[in-house]
Amino acid sequence: MTQIGTVGVIGAGVMGRGVTIALRQAGFEVVLVDISDEILKTASTRLNDDARLYSILARDNPITGTEIEAGTQFTTDLTEIRRTDFVVENATEKWLVKRPIYERMAEICGTETIIAVNTSAIPITRLGALTGHPDRVLGMHFMNPVPLKPTVEVIRGFHTSETTIDISRDFLAAMGKKSIVVNDSPGFVTNRVMMLTVNEAVYLLQENVGAARDIDRLFVECFGHTMGPLETADLIGLDTVLLSLEVLYEEFKDSKYRPCPLLTKLVDAGLNGRKSGRGFFDYTVTNRG
Repeated sequence: MTQIGTVGVIGAGVMGRGVTIALRQAGFEVVLVDISDEILKTASTRLNDDARLYSILARDNPITGTEIEAGTQFTTDLTEIRRTDFVVENATEKWLVKRPIYERMAEICGTETIIAVNTSAIPITRLGALTGHPDRVLGMHFMNPVPLKPTVEVIRGFHTSETTIDISRDFLAAMGKKSIVVNDSPGFVTNRVMMLTVNEAVYLLQENVGAARDIDRLFVECFGHTMGPLETADLIGLDTVLLSLEVLYEEFKDSKYRPCPLLTKLVDAGLNGRKSGRGFFDYTVTNRG
């Protein structure tokens, strides 16, 4: 395996923070990049909070906020990823946001640097084409919350080399994670299925077929799911779900991916799920329903 010591993490939102914690738990140094000092300051505070929570939930591999901070460089300067061996990109699920990042990385990263795209739906091949070395680009779809999820969906772009796949799978194994490799397609395997499920559950809610709590209970109690589709959407972030559905709708030109109007309405209202305190459920109170 190519020696990986320092990992660049682009994006200090929910996913970027989760990836950072998982990397620090595995002993990697991290360069965490975002667009403003204010965002990075907030990320630092939330990393400490997240570390306390995950140490309770995953007692076998606890880590403190101090340990995370000690091995993490917070920066708004994207050129700092030049000194990293591996990059995990977690920017917002919008082509107009991601495209300039990859165009910059084409200038910054060395030809040996592997770039992992942590995306929900945008095709890996399209992003890899912007870098000048698409053989070193692959998808690495971490699930939320990253430190607690044991498996990662790895996506092979059209030009992704076997060497890149092998190094990346070894890298994930060093993080204590299993990997399943699939081929590039908008939404890959997980989100082509999950986003349709979530969207249809929102339609059921909109049509008053069932209450949110009852829709989710059916999936938990009948199918044995850890949580129902609406709570899952709240965990992912309703804004992220909406963006993913919009990408799938645009890519496939298929009406089955048309976002439910209720989902759009909630996002417009700023009700994005857990991260905003309220989505399909209210997280500001003890009892949801």
